[in-house]
Formats: sequence, C-alpha cells, structure tokens
Amino acid sequence: MSMTVDRTQIEALVRSAIRQTQPPGGSALPSASANPPVAKSSSPLGWVDGKPNLRVSISARHCHLTDEHVEILFGKGSVLEPDKDLYQDGFYAAKQTVMVVGPRRRMLPSVRVLGPTRAFSQLELAFTDSISLGIDAPVRHSGNIEGTPGCVLVGPAGTVQLDQGVIRAARHVHMNDHDAAYFGVANGDMMQLLIKSADCSMTFDDVLVRADKAAKLEVHIDTDEGNACHLDAASEVHLQPMPQPCACGH
Repeated sequence: MSMTVDRTQIEALVRSAIRQTQPPGGSALPSASANPPVAKSSSPLGWVDGKPNLRVSISARHCHLTDEHVEILFGKGSVLEPDKDLYQDGFYAAKQTVMVVGPRRRMLPSVRVLGPTRAFSQLELAFTDSISLGIDAPVRHSGNIEGTPGCVLVGPAGTVQLDQGVIRAARHVHMNDHDAAYFGVANGDMMQLLIKSADCSMTFDDVLVRADKAAKLEVHIDTDEGNACHLDAASEVHLQPMPQPCACGH
C-alpha cells in the first residue's frame, strides 16, 4: 500500500504532540529466562552449566532506519544514540523515537528506534498496533518487505514517507552454531516454543531459526503473543524442534 500525504499538514498535526511526548522508560524487550543469567567463560556464548540459556523476549513495536532517514527525521549530521543495550551483542534501543502516521491520520505517538542502522527502513508492529494505525500489516520475517504497506514517519526535524516496510514480525529464535547443534536444527528450520504460566500456558509453532555464530539463544515474540501467554509470569519456557508428523499422516 502506498500513501500520499500533505507533509505540511501532517507536520502541523503532530509536531506539538512529539514535543509533549516523553520517551517511555524500561527495557525495549521484556523477557523470561529459563536459567540464571550467569554464564561460565569456558562455555559457548550464552550457555550456562553446559547447556544453552534460553531467553524469551517480547519485542515491542519498533522501527529500523537507514542513515539517510535518521538525518531527515532528526537533523543533518544526526546519528542514532544508544540508550539501552539489547540482549544480542551490538544491538541497542536508541534514545530517538518517531511518530508513526497511518491512513486517515491515525497515529502512534512514540515508537522506539532500534540500532544500528540498516540498508532499508522497516516498522515492526503487533496486530493490535496495526489495527490502531488502520494498516493491514502482513506477518513477515524481518527483511521480507516486498509488497508490504507503507506509512509516514515523523521526527523533530522532518518526515519520511515509506512506500513499504510495515510488517507484523513473525516469531523467531536467534541462536549460534553451538545452540543449533544442541537442538539438532539449522538456519531456516522451524521450532516449537512451550510456555507454562498460570491459566495461560501456550504452545507457539513455526518459530523460525535464525542462526548466526555471534548470536545468543533468544526467542522473539510480539506484544500480543507475550500478553496472551502471560510471559512476565511464566514458570517454565521450553524450545524444541517442530514435531514430525507420524507415518499415518496425523
């Protein structure tokens, strides 16, 4: 979907709201961990007591920006300013936020920017976020934005109109080679996540494996999924390969 807007009108509509909006505090990725967060130096990256340390994180709505769009939104010469490190080394929640404007001027006033910058800009939402914006965002894996809807991003210095790049991020798991060998999976495979919590236990299928030798074992689910299973109060989290269908076809 492509949107055409009067940028002057949009800026007049939201500029004052941006000035009044304070960036939200707290971690960009609330999470539950299967093990204590203390690793032995002799273990593979992220491992505890000789096995992977599973972390399940809620990936709240956020956006990724190009260097060009950072300068347009926040002023010439601007760069992303790290605020809080994320669990994956080298990635961070930036101090900067943007306002997102959808069809019929529906808005999300303060969406966190994550760094570092990328080759293309992308907005990742939960289903309820897309409803609020009035955008029919498809479920896609990060980077697969061809044919997706667009939106308008508004910063303190300017606006950017995205012709595509708005998605509902599909659930996935980051892991390194040691983790993949432990679970017997490879990059691109699908896994199953089981979460036990009082009256809200759930099983999530189709968790995409994203293997990288520098990654630590971490599942990303969105805000709606995290609320549905009451992740903050989870007593157990388990990750396993997707069960294979039996010979009978069931």
